[in-house]
Amino acid sequence: MNFSIADIEKEILLNSLQTANLKFQQTYPGDKPDRQAVHTVYGGANLFKSDTCVKMGEVALKSLQTYAPDFVTLAKVLEMEGHEDLPIDEKKIAKLVKKLHKMNAADRKNNPAWLAHTVYTRIVEKLKTEPVEDFRIDFEDGFGNRPDEEEDATAVNAAIELAAGMANQTISPFIGIRIKPFTEDLKNRGVRTLDIFLTTLLEKTGRQLPGNFIVMLPKVTIPEQVTTMVRLLEIIERKNNLPGGALKMETMVEATQIIMDDEGRNPLMKIIRAGEGRLIAAHFGTYDYTASCGITAKYQTMAHPVCDFAHHMTKVALGGTGIFLSDGATNVMPVAPHRGEKLTVKQLKENRQSVHNAWRTGYNHTMHSLINGFYQGWDLNPAQLPMRYAATYHFFLSSMDDATHRLKTFVDRAAISTLTGDIFDDAATGQGLLNFFLKAMNCGAISEEDATATGLTVAEIHSRSFYKILQGRRNQKQEHSPS
Repeated sequence: MNFSIADIEKEILLNSLQTANLKFQQTYPGDKPDRQAVHTVYGGANLFKSDTCVKMGEVALKSLQTYAPDFVTLAKVLEMEGHEDLPIDEKKIAKLVKKLHKMNAADRKNNPAWLAHTVYTRIVEKLKTEPVEDFRIDFEDGFGNRPDEEEDATAVNAAIELAAGMANQTISPFIGIRIKPFTEDLKNRGVRTLDIFLTTLLEKTGRQLPGNFIVMLPKVTIPEQVTTMVRLLEIIERKNNLPGGALKMETMVEATQIIMDDEGRNPLMKIIRAGEGRLIAAHFGTYDYTASCGITAKYQTMAHPVCDFAHHMTKVALGGTGIFLSDGATNVMPVAPHRGEKLTVKQLKENRQSVHNAWRTGYNHTMHSLINGFYQGWDLNPAQLPMRYAATYHFFLSSMDDATHRLKTFVDRAAISTLTGDIFDDAATGQGLLNFFLKAMNCGAISEEDATATGLTVAEIHSRSFYKILQGRRNQKQEHSPS
């Protein structure tokens, strides 16, 4: 058969295409399988102590047990599936709990109370073991503008407390600071705080950083602000004998100009590139962004349509880049209006109603974020933590069956397909399915045993790589096939 395209012509064309394909893959490597915290808790730097995260867990657990002493109460407040059929009587609830505990895993999962009960018990376990996944020591909005002497002293004290928390193992697995923005009027203060804090911390720890330490630069509007941060971090690394690139940063999406610049373009990729590999996350600032859109304070909520627009623009700009995205915070705090020991029946009722209303707001906001592909958000008060985990666990657990079926089917199909060179053509899709289970496991929504229902082994899941799983299975198949 005669062909129209000569081999040499084909080779030239495909080599040229390879260069473009590889450049695209480098820009869009896909979602990272690394652990991403489900939230970042922001707290004023002046209030930070070495055991802040531990204390927050205690406050959060007390709040949950006060206003939802059992899983039925929580299910009915949040109107979880099947809540109408759950008992109200305390004795019947206790009897149901005992019954669930005696069941094997399969029978328990088929019980209508399984989802609500599992969500509640895993929230309690989380608040006892790892209540805060990520904490940001805040020198910006949570601290305010104060005299230089006061901020200097606070930066030193916060660094000393963080060093103590590292030694006592009482800090969250992800932690960092938020400095003031690099706007013209605040850039000097931001740099000074960054320098004081990191210099003090590294002196106290023998040049050791906490695990997953990050510096948040807020109110970024132009790439030059990020470039300046990169150069400053390089100086700090050299002065303190840190490995190059040890200091990571994140930015905030909280102004219309970071969604669309003066040329009508989305500048987020330019912002990310300016980070030169250090910029690993972009967080949404709900209230500054809505304010920049001219939304009055009364209507500045996560549910406002302008927020969804910003989220979608951010997703479109950064999807597939591996940059972690985070939604903002709910500003309705689940805090009782009445305090004291001798409260009236009416006051106690008002406290419950107020907290439960705030719970519903926070829960719905978090669910909205998760449904739209934002797996992280902000919390501002320890009493918000139970609903962060309630929504997150409900989201993952209620989606488990569908996700398990999809991943199992996909692995089975992929295993009998052919690997083209070193890249399976649907590896990115498979990695996305695997990441669902990795995210669910990382936050405590599911166990390793739950994840093995996909047909994957624990070792395969821990590889965190769909491509490695396929290669391993292909090699096993070749080893056992007749020669």
